[in-house]
Amino acid sequence: MAPAIVSLAQSKLASQQPVLGVRSAKIIKADGLSFKDLNRNGQLDKYEDWRLPPEQRSQDLLARMSVEQKVGFMLISTSRLKNDWSFEAPKNKEPISSDFNESDLSTSTNMFTRKPLPTPLMSAAGTTKAVTQFHLRHFILRANVSARMTAEWANKLQALCESDGLGIPAIVASNPRNHVTATAAIGTSVGKTAFSSWPGELGLSAMRDLKLTREFADIARQEWAAVGLRKGYMYMADLATEPRWQRVDGTFGENADWAAKMMTEVVLGFQGKKLSNTSVAMTTKHFPGGGAGKEGQDPHFDWGKQEVFPGSMLENNLIPFKAAIAAGTSSMMPYYSMPVGTQYEPIAYAYNRPIIHDLLRVKLGFKGIINSDTGPIEMMPWGAENLTIIQRYKRTLEAGVNLYSGTADPANLLETVKTGQVSMALIDDSVLRLLNEKFELGLFENPYVDEDAAEKLVGNAAFQARANLALRKSIVLLRNETRLLPVKSATKVYVETYAKRNNTAAFGQGEAFVPTDGNQAFQFVKTPEEADVILLWLLPSAKSLFASNGDPIELSLSKNSVDVAYINALTAKKPTILAINYTNPWVIDEIYNSTTMPRIKGVIATFGTTLDALLDVVSGKFNPTGKMPFTTPISEAAVRNQLEDVPGYKEGKAYPLFNYDEGISY
Repeated sequence: MAPAIVSLAQSKLASQQPVLGVRSAKIIKADGLSFKDLNRNGQLDKYEDWRLPPEQRSQDLLARMSVEQKVGFMLISTSRLKNDWSFEAPKNKEPISSDFNESDLSTSTNMFTRKPLPTPLMSAAGTTKAVTQFHLRHFILRANVSARMTAEWANKLQALCESDGLGIPAIVASNPRNHVTATAAIGTSVGKTAFSSWPGELGLSAMRDLKLTREFADIARQEWAAVGLRKGYMYMADLATEPRWQRVDGTFGENADWAAKMMTEVVLGFQGKKLSNTSVAMTTKHFPGGGAGKEGQDPHFDWGKQEVFPGSMLENNLIPFKAAIAAGTSSMMPYYSMPVGTQYEPIAYAYNRPIIHDLLRVKLGFKGIINSDTGPIEMMPWGAENLTIIQRYKRTLEAGVNLYSGTADPANLLETVKTGQVSMALIDDSVLRLLNEKFELGLFENPYVDEDAAEKLVGNAAFQARANLALRKSIVLLRNETRLLPVKSATKVYVETYAKRNNTAAFGQGEAFVPTDGNQAFQFVKTPEEADVILLWLLPSAKSLFASNGDPIELSLSKNSVDVAYINALTAKKPTILAINYTNPWVIDEIYNSTTMPRIKGVIATFGTTLDALLDVVSGKFNPTGKMPFTTPISEAAVRNQLEDVPGYKEGKAYPLFNYDEGISY
């Protein structure tokens, strides 16, 4: 056995023997220390020597990888648990389990639109095939299962990787899992999970509490790492400058400077000051900002591919991304959009070398991983539709993409490389960046998690108590006419939650609330006729992002699953406190206008919270402190006349109903 040469300075690390997680590899002893023989050659190779810096280990491992291994390493694909039918019709009625789903996902259907398209699209190989034949080591987990099941599955995946080839561990990514959200969908947010449940991203922003934001990220980091999730496809540094965009609720609002502060806290909370074996690596998205889509349409679709800058504010988009870079974000994800009316070529950002190489790499100094969004090669190649698949890979590689999301099959990328379409130096550069991240995260030493500990840690009461505080701090009090709020305990209150979905059955009464636990803030009554005050919590629901069909997007409540006639009839019965859950800056002039204002005594904004939190604010148990993360338009005409890249607070005095940063307390 020939141990790697270790310097005197490195030998000082001898007292820092890491815990080694092993399933099949043998342990090598050298200098009284333990190492994993990942390639099973009986020698301590440099990449196996945890005393060496990540860059040196990466170079050694790179030299040992075949072209096929390198190419597979540049793909990140959805991986599924057994009986997880998220992307296709169920094949059986068996419960989901932590075993691998070994069937191939159909490659003829767009994962977002579910419509047949003429070219192969989203694909996910069976897990064993992906690891052992395609050499994948990057995966996206979209399933929503228990903490224990997630941890069990992650451990099985890592054991498979350890047993194969060079023993390179996997990294598992996910979309957000810690937020109350009404718009959960595959590819955006997982929704309610076993993890601690915090306000939506807009709600975190509305708290105006950077310290609690950092605490949120640190708690979420602990939960993610406990189950083996070590990479986040989050958070969105995009700005909510276009109120119609269906991803506004994934942003931190419309103000670039505040969003930059939020990005700093979430990156540092998840990653720490640098990546370590306790970090979750962040993937900041969607560079250089996707919030200025023409007329609010989204570039997952052909009709939304244009990002426009009528206010010449592209530079404003960059402010939160600069903050994420300064905080050390591990990855950046370009969006599908193509810029129109700028100095840049109108081609999707993943293909746009002046954007992701010259601007992101050179001018902004980003040194991490450039991770494509899901499917810019096969599904959303805007501006590059006339290129072949091989030409698309060539163009994006030369632009600067390091990791491709959306396919598990390396055949086309491998052909691009083997036919000499691109320099091998580009491939090696990408693989080195990806390897460095894994080494820095400590995955080569121990990628495994304690399943019992994960079950106890995730969503524990102490974590949720801090989340409950955030749920209350995220609520914004906007109007308090005649000082009706806080409502006195002797008041008879009728509480109704109105949450119709996607314009189906969007008529009639919502859900009346009558407590059953005896812990009553007021005298709750069952009908509005019995009440002194009505508390109406309105949760409008837009058409889901992936149900888009290119029709004009409108923000009026009647267009977003609200029976306006019913609401106006209800609020006419008694003095009303109107709470509205904002996933977009809704236009509420149909129910809050010169006629109805006298009877609506209070207006409250929520951004993904709970009824308990709302009742605590209404009762005065919690004094509201939240501030609006965006401006709400006064009318549909104001929406049509605003500029896609200009934040609402810059649109002029005639634009707002509620202003950015508005919010009062008792």
